[in-house]
Amino acid sequence: MAATLDWVMRTQRLSVPAHARCRAPMFPQPRHKAVAFSATRAARPFFRVVADDSILFMTDRDAAKNAALSALAWQLDAGADEALDEHPVDRLAVAGRATAGDPLPHSLRPASPTQVKEPPTAERSPALISADESLSTARALARGAQSLDELRQVLENFDGCGLKATAMNLCLADGDPRSRVMIIGEAPGADEDRQGKPFVGRAGQLLDKMIGAIGLGRDDVYITNLIFWRPPGNRTPTAAETEACLPFVERQIELVEPEAILIAGGAAAKTLLRTTTGIMRLRGRWASYEHEDLPAPLPALPTLHPAFLLRRPAEKRLAWRDFLMLKAFLDGDELPANLDR
Repeated sequence: MAATLDWVMRTQRLSVPAHARCRAPMFPQPRHKAVAFSATRAARPFFRVVADDSILFMTDRDAAKNAALSALAWQLDAGADEALDEHPVDRLAVAGRATAGDPLPHSLRPASPTQVKEPPTAERSPALISADESLSTARALARGAQSLDELRQVLENFDGCGLKATAMNLCLADGDPRSRVMIIGEAPGADEDRQGKPFVGRAGQLLDKMIGAIGLGRDDVYITNLIFWRPPGNRTPTAAETEACLPFVERQIELVEPEAILIAGGAAAKTLLRTTTGIMRLRGRWASYEHEDLPAPLPALPTLHPAFLLRRPAEKRLAWRDFLMLKAFLDGDELPANLDR
């Protein structure tokens, strides 16, 4: 290995600092990490000795590309996955121009004092409203909606869920509200947020195939979510966000009046069935869904979420059994004794 390293240094005319050359005797030892050597000048290529004694050459352009990709991946992990403008804006430069007195573009100018209105003193900021008050308001608004169109209008004007401030669109429902089956998922993703419909991304495409396998189409079911706005970065919704949306989900169920509910995912199943049991124990068995404003309990079948199945394809066999149970119910099979039609 040392002879190979000397040949590379001679043929590529690279110079290695003394502190890097002194590490060469370490190579015969077991190597579990890659050992990198850098040229003294940034413009020259550098190489890395990997575990199999091969040498990977990289240029400054490759290093810059890798750095840019790493920065992009960091932004995606932080939840910054939507572009706000065609070109980046240097806010520090804008602030400097404003300080120097240079004119700013109209889109970057601050609002004039006449455009700023003080909030009425009689109203409290939403941040000062307690969770109980917000939940009571949501329940009153939900009960006041006499149709699905009215419920959509109420949600468009509802500010009791903080997710609305960061989402692009309201994702209420899709499909036929007169269908026999109502499917309830967990929360919208990036594709759903852009289109304003639930289950339209990769998970939605898998769901379409799953219901198609039992003879149903997207127009034969009614699809909604437990949460109506996308959480930033697809994070797990908080308990307060879930409670803010729950009255509207319950009102949806009352207005649609399905014969059965298919609950996709552990979060939705635990919330709607008011249990702490995991989805792996809940799935495959009919349960009873009920709440105080529902005339009679409804049969509910928890199953695995399509997004989970995309990550763990081997579990599709379990979901297929659940969908066969749903098909048997629609074909007239009897339910367990504790669940009447």
